Amino acid sequence: MNHCAIDLGGRKSQVCLRAPDGGLLHESRCDTLSLPDFLSALPHSRVVLETSAEAFHIADAARKSGHEVRVVPATLVRQLGVGARRTKTDKRDARVLSEVSCRINLPSVHLPSLRSREWKALCGMHDTLVRSRTRLINNLRGWLRGQARRLARGSPETFSQRMLTLRPLPEYVEVQVSLIGSLTEQIRFSERRLARLAAADVVCKRLMTTPGVGPSTALRFVAAVDNVTRFESAHKLQAYLGLTPGEMSSAERQARTGITKAGSSSVRWTLVQAAWSLRTHCRAPRARPLQLWAMEIEKRRGKQIATVALARKLAGILYALWRDGTTYAAPPL
Repeated sequence: MNHCAIDLGGRKSQVCLRAPDGGLLHESRCDTLSLPDFLSALPHSRVVLETSAEAFHIADAARKSGHEVRVVPATLVRQLGVGARRTKTDKRDARVLSEVSCRINLPSVHLPSLRSREWKALCGMHDTLVRSRTRLINNLRGWLRGQARRLARGSPETFSQRMLTLRPLPEYVEVQVSLIGSLTEQIRFSERRLARLAAADVVCKRLMTTPGVGPSTALRFVAAVDNVTRFESAHKLQAYLGLTPGEMSSAERQARTGITKAGSSSVRWTLVQAAWSLRTHCRAPRARPLQLWAMEIEKRRGKQIATVALARKLAGILYALWRDGTTYAAPPL
């Protein structure tokens, strides 16, 4: 089997093809958009890519053409010799990756499914809409303070309507108020779309039987995990999401740190928000055992640690529901 390493770029990519014995067969620099055609004409090979924005699209094309694919983590390529001696070019990088692939079976990151990537994109775009509205609202709140004017209390969803009660407003303020109103409509539409997707998915519907878990949390969790069988246990999944404590121990000294915050920050943040909602807002009887469990931790460690611990527990519960194909059943008090 030949070994084809591709150093991907936004416009141009460097290709290096080697024989099984490491002999150089082909080198070229080609347009990134033409790589699927190049791969379709290539004999069965191992295609090696470094993680990047284009990597999974090219990986899909390589697998469709019958190749074995390895998407190498960016944190690993330096250990393999990429950029050694402070010399880094696309040609050298492709040569190093193809040469290493001839010698060892390179590890690969998980190649997410098309559905997983689409859901991540939808959730990311939803977050961008919310962040944009928040920045505009904060900007106008600062302007109001500078004008010594006070706005009635309310949620971000009603901010534009509350601002209109202060008319007349300068033209440049009216523009931002109008933008906030438009963003609010788009956010509502995005929320309804995420809710429809979650309601139509069997796994998400099971996960949403857990107290505090709504469509956004379920969708993000399923998109991040993608395939539950790739995790041996709930603890492995919790560590993957960065919800487990770290450790900085050496010799006789042992020290535990805060959570590692590895993995997807958006999924971790959503789980923490779900835990906070469960602790403070959920009144369903089935939520009571989890609330009491978190309250015991709060007595010893405080609210923040209790909330993160509950988020970690929620991740374990969601993993178990998905793995076993069951719905949430509250443990007896």
